[in-house]
Amino acid sequence: MHDFKIATGRSNPELSNRVAESLGIALSQTKIHNFSDGEIWVKFEENVRGVDLFIIQSTFPPADNIFELLMLIDAAKRASAKRITAVIPYYGYARQDRKDQPRVSITARLVANLLERAGADRVITLDLHSSQIQGFFDIPLDNLYASPVLVSVARKLGLENVAVAAPDLGSVKTARAYAQKLDNAGLLVVDKRRPKHNVAEIMTIIGDPKDKNVFIVDDMMDTGTTFIKCAEAMKERGALSVNGICVHPVLSNNATEKLEAADSVNHIFVTDTIPLKRPSDKITVVSVADLFAESIIRTHDNRSISSLYQIER
Repeated sequence: MHDFKIATGRSNPELSNRVAESLGIALSQTKIHNFSDGEIWVKFEENVRGVDLFIIQSTFPPADNIFELLMLIDAAKRASAKRITAVIPYYGYARQDRKDQPRVSITARLVANLLERAGADRVITLDLHSSQIQGFFDIPLDNLYASPVLVSVARKLGLENVAVAAPDLGSVKTARAYAQKLDNAGLLVVDKRRPKHNVAEIMTIIGDPKDKNVFIVDDMMDTGTTFIKCAEAMKERGALSVNGICVHPVLSNNATEKLEAADSVNHIFVTDTIPLKRPSDKITVVSVADLFAESIIRTHDNRSISSLYQIER
């Protein structure tokens, strides 16, 4: 019997339940509701004094998801939990990780400060938008990677002449790691420009996608516009097929509809760090529950989880 507890907020209870099922334990009972004016109220319904507690909560919009996590951490701290680990499958605001314009917030750092101030002793997350965010924390942070589960499903397609594409220069390291795992597939790099937020212009492709089955690999998909433009550029240059591997399915506004209407896109594999707004025949969801369950057990036992950082190899 495990001598730790896991609890969840309301952002992604499906994933939390899968993690609990993988661990063979039940989620700790919490009560969370909103007052009529929208204020959140949280309470642990069972004793957590002296407990090694793991709180699972993705922090995609609305901001209530972040605040709910902070309140759960604060409640656990005041209830004398021994150690509190925030398990954040999707770390929201990660794209705001630097001051690239005058008078803007480095919000990824602000979120890190809030988590620490609320009382988190440790953070476990998955595929951070940029590795530098780890340096924003003065508490231990483990950044896991979904590559093992996503590569496994990509291989099941049985495609030959595979190439992996990085949709921008910042994704090259990740794309190279996926290419190595996909039997040393070829590597393509898209030179992209962003004239403004959520707008991308494809300038050129480094490498030749002709007669290749291309996987475009990225940590997240927001509006889907960049992905579709990359896919169209690959097709125009002779790619046989274009599939996507995108860890976090943000899929804001009408992104799903745009992907379904795009003839250049064959299929997309995502994880369950963010619940889909609706199912789609073009999108396959792969669960990372077992990955988080393993990291929780190893963290509780104070064992190394470096073998789960496979993207770095």
